[in-house]
Amino acid sequence: MVNAFTFHPTQPASAAKLEASFATNQRKQATLNGAFDLQGVLDKEPVLHPRIPVSLVILVPVDFHYSEIELRLKETVICSEVDNSSGKQEWCKITRSVDLVSAMMQNKRKFVFWFAFVVSVNCYLVDCSKEILVDEKVVQDEHAAAIKCGSEISLGPSDEGFVKYRFEMMPTEESRRYIQVSLDIEYAKCCICLSIWHDVVTAAPCLHNFCNGCFSEWLRRSQERRSSVLCPQCRAVVQFVGRNHFLHNIEEDILLADPSLKRSSEDTKLLDSCASIKSPLDLSETATLPTKVEVLNSRKGRRKRERSPSDAADSLEHLCPQCDTQFGGFRCNESTVHLQCQACGGMMPSRLNIGVQQHCLGCDRAFCAAYWHSLGVSGSNLHPLCIPETFKPIAERTITRIPSLAHEENHYEQNITERCIRQMGRSLQDVVADWILKLEKREIDRTRMPLNHAEMITSRTYTCSECYDKLVSFLLYWFRVTMTGLILPSGEAQREDCWYGYACRTQHHNQEHAQKRNHVCRPTRGNHM
Repeated sequence: MVNAFTFHPTQPASAAKLEASFATNQRKQATLNGAFDLQGVLDKEPVLHPRIPVSLVILVPVDFHYSEIELRLKETVICSEVDNSSGKQEWCKITRSVDLVSAMMQNKRKFVFWFAFVVSVNCYLVDCSKEILVDEKVVQDEHAAAIKCGSEISLGPSDEGFVKYRFEMMPTEESRRYIQVSLDIEYAKCCICLSIWHDVVTAAPCLHNFCNGCFSEWLRRSQERRSSVLCPQCRAVVQFVGRNHFLHNIEEDILLADPSLKRSSEDTKLLDSCASIKSPLDLSETATLPTKVEVLNSRKGRRKRERSPSDAADSLEHLCPQCDTQFGGFRCNESTVHLQCQACGGMMPSRLNIGVQQHCLGCDRAFCAAYWHSLGVSGSNLHPLCIPETFKPIAERTITRIPSLAHEENHYEQNITERCIRQMGRSLQDVVADWILKLEKREIDRTRMPLNHAEMITSRTYTCSECYDKLVSFLLYWFRVTMTGLILPSGEAQREDCWYGYACRTQHHNQEHAQKRNHVCRPTRGNHM
């Protein structure tokens, strides 16, 4: 269902199209820069398209004792007093026309009363409550009539206490301070609790939105179980999260327009007690910290804050060797930003302009091996450091086994590839080196390369061990699909290709199917064609 709201210029306003455009632009910027600045997104004033003035529609009572009724929605069911002796009742539905200068009024009166009069010996019952007069014309129950600015709507005889309204539309010049935006409320719901956002926060770089309390609980559980925090909606790795004041106003206007969507006070209090995100939080550096954001006091049934990620980061600053000692002419100061190595958990200063790689180009995670090795720093119990093998250029790596990720983890296909290499009288290292050269010469389609910044990968690119295994698996796929049937082991060349190729799910749980069909091929059916 689509609801519409009227926003004032003093409040930030947004719509689904603006948010989508905003998200697209931010993704493009993140791709170009290799990073995402959530703080800049949350602090930046929203840029709106030129406002389109709309007319403000009002039902003005002739009797000043009654209140005006403002019609902000395209379609509004009017519920108000119909006379001076009854409470509020639904009596009509007004649908605004696309020309913005007229509307249709449909009689929706439900309440009926009767009176009787006697003529001679006959008694007559007359129903006089279901009719509505529009400019002195009778509109029967469920019938509709066109109305325009100045039309008078009567619910009954004025001398009997019935209310009369005048339909008015504010001139365009006077209504420029309003803009009307349509928004599907499904896009304003948290995918964790399935309700309208409460104290909305935004995760980056995917830009999905959640209740502060819901995401805080998700964050706490994620930090207990894994090294990175995944988005509850799309499962992308979350690098930043922060409160979104831009969307908070949308949240409030939705609840004003439809109070039935409001949560109970108990629910909001529980969410507020769980909420731990007060300012933008950089999870790319704190995701693997061995601390909890908050703990649950089960006996008292409420949450008690133990330590925030920023507090934990401060307590781990001493794990950086350069905080205590100067190396290479540099020593950390109070303003130095630190990165946490995703392999050893140690800390290092973030230094962008020294010509030493600190992030894997394949996954954008931080690794310390190249940085400390360039300074000649060795590790200790107090300062854990990675060995150089964990993070080095692709050309300097060696490999002796086929990665478990190869051929979508199909062990039967991995065994065939290994036999092919032996039959050719070559080593795995030789084959991989040849295909890295082909990659360098742009002889391979990189569309399916499972690494970030695929077009930038070269033999000189620094990668972590995990991304190197992904790259080798990608190259072994091309090694197999370009192989002639003469090189394949006997019997394997006669296998028919599986319709779903490398994307086949049956190959993982049906060994007979995995052996009967070739899965190192492109899909000819399904969503991966």
